[in-house]
Amino acid sequence: MTQPRSSLVSIEDTPWYHVVSRCVRRAFLCGEDRVSGHNFEHRRQWIETRILELAAIFTIDVAAYAVMSNHYHVVVRLDPERAASLDTESVLRRWTRLFSGPELVRQYLSTRRKLMCAAQVRRVEEYAQTYRARLADLSWFMRVLNESIARQANEEDGVRGRFWEGRFKSQALLDDAAVLAAMSYVDLNPVRAGMVETLEQSDHTSLQRRIRPEAKEENGNAPIESACQNHSSVTPNELRPECELRSLPRAPLMPFDATGQFEPAIPFAFEDYLELTDALGRCVHPAKRGSIPAHRLRLLDQLGMDAETFIQQSSHLLRAFGSAIGAPEHLVDLAAQRQCRYLRGISMARALFTRPAA
Repeated sequence: MTQPRSSLVSIEDTPWYHVVSRCVRRAFLCGEDRVSGHNFEHRRQWIETRILELAAIFTIDVAAYAVMSNHYHVVVRLDPERAASLDTESVLRRWTRLFSGPELVRQYLSTRRKLMCAAQVRRVEEYAQTYRARLADLSWFMRVLNESIARQANEEDGVRGRFWEGRFKSQALLDDAAVLAAMSYVDLNPVRAGMVETLEQSDHTSLQRRIRPEAKEENGNAPIESACQNHSSVTPNELRPECELRSLPRAPLMPFDATGQFEPAIPFAFEDYLELTDALGRCVHPAKRGSIPAHRLRLLDQLGMDAETFIQQSSHLLRAFGSAIGAPEHLVDLAAQRQCRYLRGISMARALFTRPAA
């Protein structure tokens, strides 16, 4: 049985986040632009692939994602302890898969390392310490993800300028119930939008990737071809050209583990999560709304969540909260820490995360 995580009252302390990023341009991120007649559906695969590639470089695990027409969602877990455990060379090799790095770093990673003096090695170790922190940093993960997608889209469209709607938006997930709410909201986006009728048909979502492994590469095209720049023309802080990023490895999705024995895992059983999302999917489809299941959903019962409120409020669940999602006591503690009287979402938290008295 899953044990609820201990109280997490600090945004800085919680490793779990729900992130959403939106496209600003009239032309859709994905899907079909009715004005121009161009179809951008293949860009969904760009985003899905790049999310998993970056998870293999950063010490950030991906629990859920959904790529929609003009935005995408990701639920991630940051792992700074894993980043801290990496030695200098491992950190530098990871980082230089994305950025060329300074000349000293390139020398350190080559056969020329033996020619470096002690002062140069110390400077490289300082670089590694900076990169080590970035490998567990959500802002750097999103910067690389959005910049690489914008670069491909701009090249395909033959334009320059802003592609994303400013900075991404994130919500800290303060407890296991908040993680569950965020994941189910994200995985059910295509069903909720009426794009598909079943979980199996929900292309470019983490849930389809889990239940239909054979479908994970069948939709979408590979990234567009682009001229590869010479290394000498790329500054240390400039993202590598797409022809080099295309060779990145891909990380698997974060596993489920209800036993609590494996910490970097989603803290409940996949069978329970699938039962919940399947039942919820039949209730939230705009054209085929089902009834609330008569039987008790084990995962909601286990986490002390009210099933009726969870299902009824699922379409706007995350929008009811501000920068953090969690049980009422966790939001109250966080408000006290911030020295503010109120945090957005406290009313929803009381309705959702508090089981009604029998």
